Amino acid sequence: MDWLNALILGIIQGLTEFLPVSSSGHLELSKFILGDHSLPKESMLMTVVLHAATALSTILVFRKDVFEIFKGLFQFKWNEETIFSLKIVLSMIPAAVVGVFFNDFIETLFGGQLILVGVMLLLTAVLLLFADRAKTTEKKVGYLDAIIIGIAQAIAILPGISRSGATISTSVLLKIDRSKAARFSFLMVVPLILGKMAQDIMSGELSYDSSTLFPLIVGFIAAFITGVIACTWMIQLVKKAKLSYFAVYCALVGVVAISYMLFFV
Repeated sequence: MDWLNALILGIIQGLTEFLPVSSSGHLELSKFILGDHSLPKESMLMTVVLHAATALSTILVFRKDVFEIFKGLFQFKWNEETIFSLKIVLSMIPAAVVGVFFNDFIETLFGGQLILVGVMLLLTAVLLLFADRAKTTEKKVGYLDAIIIGIAQAIAILPGISRSGATISTSVLLKIDRSKAARFSFLMVVPLILGKMAQDIMSGELSYDSSTLFPLIVGFIAAFITGVIACTWMIQLVKKAKLSYFAVYCALVGVVAISYMLFFV
């Protein structure tokens, strides 16, 4: 993979990790369009690097929240930050279970299966439309809410289902305040990303050589910068109930992906 392809993938990852259009689905589409024929291990390394960049951008945008959470944990006090941390842990359980017991099956879905990506993008579009029409409330995330949102995150492991779209939409449909829904959605994924990165690194399956260093750096910087911009923008869009625009986009991309695979491949 050259630096230009890495730049494009980094921008796509940074934007689609936060915007409700499915980062995994768009990366699969991008690799197909760009003709990424790199070895699976090399491709996995780039994926790890791009996810590290978006995790860092999330931490930067929500640095005050992250600081308060760690402050509450280290003080060993049962306060609002500790309760929020517990809800984050609860939300991680469904995705962690899926990752542990169904990891091999999930990996088979990331092999250029664009029809699946297209169908899941259509599903994302429907979910966003429903969420955009939900009434605005001031409800906080409850313990049961955290588990249900976590299940939505686990389902969003499928390529084409937007993680942010699924978790934010589920939160809004549960009548949770929109700004709180966005905050919870973006913070709940950071531990999972870091855990998945650690798993991939310790597996010994990552392949690296010096020629890939520059593309990796370019991809990381591109994903980080665009991630910060997209995360900040998305928070404002959720507050203003502007998800229907992304529903239309997901529907169009989904239809194009399905049509191309059915009639031109």
